[in-house]
Amino acid sequence: QVQLVESGGGLVQAGGSLRLSCLASGRTFSRYYMGWFRQAPGKEREFVAAITWSSGRTYYGDSMKGRFTISRDNVKNTVYLQMNSLKPEDTAVYYCGATLMGSGYGIEAEYDYWGQGTQVTVSS
Repeated sequence: QVQLVESGGGLVQAGGSLRLSCLASGRTFSRYYMGWFRQAPGKEREFVAAITWSSGRTYYGDSMKGRFTISRDNVKNTVYLQMNSLKPEDTAVYYCGATLMGSGYGIEAEYDYWGQGTQVTVSS
């Protein structure tokens, strides 16, 4: 049974940092792209970042470049999202997902598996 379990969310002041984790289990993910998306109340799910499990190549949404860093630890089967210089508009539920469709790393519908999400709240 495939499981993606996010953790690390919480409440932080603007300008602060958080590191989210996504523990993957239940299958071999070496061919997968692992992605982070976020969804704020009343908005669609938005692409944040993605990484290839095999090579570690990374991709970012435009508004996250320079502030967020995605990485992975193959030994721990964990993908991380380091978020710096957080803004109130970063407040959302952050989801971890996995897809085999490399060309669709930024598209929610292309993802095969999702975690339950972790809440990030940035206060002003």
